[in-house]
Order: sequence, then C-alpha cells, then structure tokens
Amino acid sequence: MPWILLPKNLLAHPVRTALTMGSIVVAIFLICFLRSVLLGLLSGVAGSAVNRLVVQSAVSLFVNLPSSYQGKISAVNGVDQACKQQWFGGIYREPSNFFAQFAVDHDRIYDTWPEIDVFEGDPADFQAQRTACIVGTQLAQRFGFKVGDRLPLQGTIFPLTSGEAWDFTVVGIYRSRSTNIDESTMFFRFDYLDDVLERGGAIGPRGSGVFTLRIAPGADAVAVAREVDALFENGPQRVQTSSEAEFQRQFVTMLGSVPVFLSSIGFGILFAIVLAVLNTMLMAARERTHDLGIVKALGFSDASLTMLFLAESLLLCLAGGAAGIALAVVSEQPFRTMLSTLMPSYSVTPETMAMGMAVAAGIGVLAGLVPAWQAGRLRCVDALRAEV
Repeated sequence: MPWILLPKNLLAHPVRTALTMGSIVVAIFLICFLRSVLLGLLSGVAGSAVNRLVVQSAVSLFVNLPSSYQGKISAVNGVDQACKQQWFGGIYREPSNFFAQFAVDHDRIYDTWPEIDVFEGDPADFQAQRTACIVGTQLAQRFGFKVGDRLPLQGTIFPLTSGEAWDFTVVGIYRSRSTNIDESTMFFRFDYLDDVLERGGAIGPRGSGVFTLRIAPGADAVAVAREVDALFENGPQRVQTSSEAEFQRQFVTMLGSVPVFLSSIGFGILFAIVLAVLNTMLMAARERTHDLGIVKALGFSDASLTMLFLAESLLLCLAGGAAGIALAVVSEQPFRTMLSTLMPSYSVTPETMAMGMAVAAGIGVLAGLVPAWQAGRLRCVDALRAEV
C-alpha cells in the first residue's frame, strides 16, 4: 500500500491543507464548547438530590412564603428538615460584579446540603458569627476572597435604611461535591437578614423565597409533596412542592428554546465542515488523476488507493480534531470565569472530548468516501488520458 504518498499528498498544497485543518479546528472547538454549555445548563438537574424537595409559592417564584410555614412543613410526616432560603441580590462594588447570594438557616445548611464542604476556615464559625458568610472556591478565586475578609454588599431588594452597604465576614470557603451546588455562590445567615428587617434597619419583603426539604430515609417523596401542598391549599399562601430536579429544570425552561438553538448551531457547523472537507478531498482527487493512473500502472490495487484517500481524509480531520479539543481544554478556565455568573458548572468533560474526536473521525470518513470511491473505480487508461 502506497502509504509513503500520504504525507506527500497532504503537503502538496500546504496553504489549502492548513486552511482546511483550521476550519476543522474551529468546528470541533465550537462543537465541544456548545456541548459544554448545554451540559452546564443541565448540570443542576443532573446533580439534584433525590431526597430533597423544594417548596415555593404557587403564584410565582418571586412571591415569598411566610416564615411561619417552616414549622408546619417540618411537622409533615416524612420531612426530616426544612431550611429557609432567600435570594438577596446585592451588589459587590459595581453591578457588573454579579454573583448569587442566598440567606439560609445557619443551623441547617450543612445538614440540608451535605455536598457543601468548607475546607478553608471553621464550619462552626458560620453558626457563631451573626454576619458570617461562606463563599465558593470559584467566587473566592474571582475576587480574591480569603477567610477573615470583609464582604460589603449594597442591597437592592433589601437596602439598608441608612443607605450603607450590608457588612459580611467571610468565615469559610467551600467546595461542592455536586454540580447542583455551584462554587460561585455566597451563603449567609437568614436570621441576620430577618432581624435587620424586623427592627426596621432595612426594607424589603419578609419571609422565605423557598423552603428546601430533606425527606427522611424511606419516605415517599411524592406523598410528602402532596401532603405539603394540601396543608396550605386554603392559604393564606398556596404552595407548590416539587423535586429538586424539577425545580432546577424550571430555570432551564426559562431560557426557552436556547438548548435547541445551541444544538441546531452544532448540527449546522457539522454539516458545513463536512462539505468543506469533502470539497478539499474532491479537488485533491481531481488534481491527482494522472498520478493515480501512473500508480495503477505500477500495479497498486484499487483497494489500496481507496484506503489511501480515506486515510488522508481521516488524518487531516483527526489532526484538526485533536487541535480543536486541545483549544477547548485550554480555554476551559477562561470561559468558566467568564460564564461563572450564568453557568458555574461549565467544563469540558472527557466524554465531550471523546465525542469531539468521534465527530472528527466521522467527518473524515464521510468526506473521504466519495473521492476514495472515485479513485478506486478509476480506470488506468482513463486516468492517463484525462485532462486536469
């Protein structure tokens, strides 16, 4: 088999080869990026715990529930614990420094979300200090937060009547064992927020945005959810209880058809790059018509020439695919930082890399089939007589 011709053929037109490979690099990089974005959007759903339920207002997620509901919900058979959770929406220095902030029950946070691992600082300090907060590793890296730092937040939903910023102290930095809890979030004590609101030091809606329930082992989550909903069926505020996965899915559906749109872009890129590589290989086959005739006259079989074209197409696409995947991996951290406020779980997984190489190989096979078939069926006499 004339494998020695493989590098010579690829380097016969270096500019064309470089441009074709460059287009493959960009295509595979974009496919890996789009898949990573889709996985990031769905990571909260995939990482949801089966033993947690979320109770929200049946009217809207933006309507608070009375804090008094906590005791009644905790008394429902099958509920092991109920934890308040309230979106804060403060501004750190300037509006562009957006990140998620939640007020939670300081004495229930670690039991409700055991995947939160405070590895810097003492977890007990969150229970002891009224203005304490913990921040995720990505958030700490983004702003350089360290244990003991002061973290001022200007209230938007809950502004202080004095006009000053809320004052928090970073007592711990956590990492997450689950994609459901991202590492770009700040948690602080609900009682600090509630106390300031109660004495008139700040204005804003009272109550809890949602209650996160940890259900007891062996309890029927569907039955628990049904009983919680029935408990407040007649008010004063009706509730809607759903699994944690379903609650996370709501945020994905808020984006409308974005996942479908991203998938469509990926398929469009794939179709375009197949046509581009196919055009390159057809041009190469036509230019080598006389060469094919000479090689066949020397005794090389049709099968060997067919395999030669397929191998050339595969090598070109696999090399471009490997470079595209490498580019996706190298750019992972910058994109994760850039997208941290919207998609903290962005990452290029090994599965995505494997898919990228499989796509590159598929492109190589599809683009090489037609010219390989033409080269295999080309008669020696016709090839030597052809005008190129």
